[in-house]
Amino acid sequence: MTRYRRALGGLLVVVAMAGGAACARGGGTPAWQNAAHPAAHPATTPYATTPYATTPYATADQAAAGSPSADHTRLRALLHRLTTQDGAPGALVALGAGSGGTVLTDGLADVRSGTAMRGDGRFRIGSMTKPFVATVLLQLVGEGRVVLDAPVERYLPGVVRGHGNDGRHITVRQILQHTSGIPDYLDHIEPKDVLDHPLTHYDGRALVQLALAYPPDFAPGTGWSYSNTGYVLAGMIIERVTGHSYGDEIRRRIIEPWGLRQTSVPHDDDSAVPGRHPRGYAREAEGGPLKDITALNPSVAGASGSMISSGADFNRFLGALLGGQLLRPAQLHQMMTTRPTGSADGGAYGLGLESHPLPCGGLAWGHDGGVPGYQTVGVATVDGRQATAMVNLYLGGTDAQSADMTSAVQTALCESHPSSPPPAHR
Repeated sequence: MTRYRRALGGLLVVVAMAGGAACARGGGTPAWQNAAHPAAHPATTPYATTPYATTPYATADQAAAGSPSADHTRLRALLHRLTTQDGAPGALVALGAGSGGTVLTDGLADVRSGTAMRGDGRFRIGSMTKPFVATVLLQLVGEGRVVLDAPVERYLPGVVRGHGNDGRHITVRQILQHTSGIPDYLDHIEPKDVLDHPLTHYDGRALVQLALAYPPDFAPGTGWSYSNTGYVLAGMIIERVTGHSYGDEIRRRIIEPWGLRQTSVPHDDDSAVPGRHPRGYAREAEGGPLKDITALNPSVAGASGSMISSGADFNRFLGALLGGQLLRPAQLHQMMTTRPTGSADGGAYGLGLESHPLPCGGLAWGHDGGVPGYQTVGVATVDGRQATAMVNLYLGGTDAQSADMTSAVQTALCESHPSSPPPAHR
């Protein structure tokens, strides 16, 4: 899930990652809309103009050039600004993965007790769930069990119908790339209702039907508009094809083989964040009092944004994904073949993975997320650098918070040497 408005908006976020500032949105965009992604873009936008194989990236020397110091002075200053001027209780940024990784922190994990933010805690990752879901679906494509350009109707007969929405004319690729035109169900849920009733259960099929009560944003394949509904449908396709929930397949195919011990897909009625974790907070208005929203029924996000992870775990996942260890070459190529989203920084979206230009050259690949309590962004380069940032405030953060999170992951990637490649799949 991903949508963001400065005062009160989105459950799951996407932050622009160039120039150190989030892309501004027009005033008419609904409350849950992505920060980085305008609501829709016309059919004249070119599709898949730059496959990943031809995209340049920064070398190690280019990335390290201009590094302020070995102690991450600039990065520490950004983290401190997040927890002071920007108003977040606490912040962290994880660099690299495994024993070679580093996690920097600032501020508080718990404002009531005064407990400092730690680097080894877990947090909700919101729309950073989407790359996991897309990876599983693309694994099924590689196994010949799903066809990317087959209609959704083949796997979910009769599910996508109503008010001009028709699964017979929408492909699996289109729901993964947000080019289906299917409305976003979050446009029709009031954020305040979630904050006031965080333990409410939401049925995934009902969320899809909520979206389908409205006409499509555009004809399939003729535009781009971020839709969490598409990923709820992707989760349903995984279940229909495998006989197991999307969460079970993520655990079996990614979490367990790769030893992601701090990563989980909570069940619909599991409102707790397991293990050590910072408290998650929200504000109903900018500058208003903090509300503890740590306990949340994740069914409001489902396959579009329900997962829990840590900075080190997400970095490890991205490293394995971009390193070609989770997908076959053909499917990784499909995932990283992008189309422009219309964001001011030149951002582009593939299949559950987005790219943004880095100020030091090359591209950052990843995703971001915002779910009540936590705002996150995780990015990596194809030469082995990873960075994940988190603040424990969402909804109700400022535009400056989003901009400084963007700057933090940019800074982390641009000042880092490539980390060691992830170990071979066990």
